[in-house]
Amino acid sequence: MSHILAVDPGTTQSGWCTYRDGIVIGSGVDENGIVLQRIVSWPCDLALEMIASYGMAVGREVFETCVWIGRFKQAFRNPDAVRFVYRKDVKMHLCGTMKAKDPNVRQAIIDLFPATGGGKTPQIGTKGQPGPLYGVSSHAWPALGVAITATARTA
Repeated sequence: MSHILAVDPGTTQSGWCTYRDGIVIGSGVDENGIVLQRIVSWPCDLALEMIASYGMAVGREVFETCVWIGRFKQAFRNPDAVRFVYRKDVKMHLCGTMKAKDPNVRQAIIDLFPATGGGKTPQIGTKGQPGPLYGVSSHAWPALGVAITATARTA
C-alpha cells in the first residue's frame, strides 16, 4: 500500500489525513495555506476530494473550494499523479449507497478499525487509552474517507 496524504478541501480551511498501510499517521484541519505547504513538501501520494456537479445551483463557496483544489493539485510535485476522489465514491466504497450521510460514513470508517482504545468509542479512544483513530476530528473524517477510498482503488 502507499503512503497517502488525503485532503477534504474547503474555502479557507481543509481537513487532511496521512494514511499508510491501514494506519492513520496524522490528521487535522488547517488553514489552506498551511495545507498547501504540506502538499509542496509531501513525498508520497496525494488524493483530493473533488467537487461534482449534480445540476443544482451552487454558491461562491463551491467556486472558492474549486480554486483551492486547483492550487493543491498544482503545488504537488507530480500534478498528473494526483488522485481525485468524489464524495459519491467514498459513500459507495464505505457504505454501499449514495444515500449515506456524513454520520453513516463516519461510522463506517470507525467500524473498519480495531476497538483497542478506551471510552465509549474504543476505535477513537481517550487521551489515556487512545485508539487507532484518536485525534481524527471535524473535516479530517472526510479526508480519512478519501484516503481509504483512494487506497482501495490502487490495491
